[in-house]
Amino acid sequence: MVPVRVHGVAILAPDDETPVMLLRETAGERRWLPISIGMPEANALVAAHQRVEHPRPDTIQLIGHVIGAFGRRVRRVEVTALHEGVFHADLVLDDGVRISARPSDAVALGLRAEAPIEVDEEVLAVAAVELELSDEPNREPDVEREIETFRARLDEATPEDFEDRPPE
Repeated sequence: MVPVRVHGVAILAPDDETPVMLLRETAGERRWLPISIGMPEANALVAAHQRVEHPRPDTIQLIGHVIGAFGRRVRRVEVTALHEGVFHADLVLDDGVRISARPSDAVALGLRAEAPIEVDEEVLAVAAVELELSDEPNREPDVEREIETFRARLDEATPEDFEDRPPE
């Protein structure tokens, strides 16, 4: 497993408003892992990342409270697989119990619990991209070109491209 941190949520193309959760390897190659998520999940993730406290618990906070009420704690979050274009993740509790979850929910819970987030090396090998981000509203042409190339690669991808690879 490779440690990553949440860089944030971004919209990668002006003509596509699909949010993308951006995870980045904390050491080594510093690869980026973009995971498309829905707008409600993006809002929950941003709230967790910014430690927003709601007057009443949102769903992520509620799940965290339920885990705590049972005397457990989220020990870590693992993005474990990519099957047919769908990412899979697990919450790993302090007693070793693993709970399957969508990556966006697992990461939001992990952020709230201050738990480490990790990605399976095979997932990074298949799905990581090179990406340069700019805080400027007007991105440089090279960044625009990289985003266009990435989107074109995604458009041309087939489910077979994401099949499990045998271990080397």
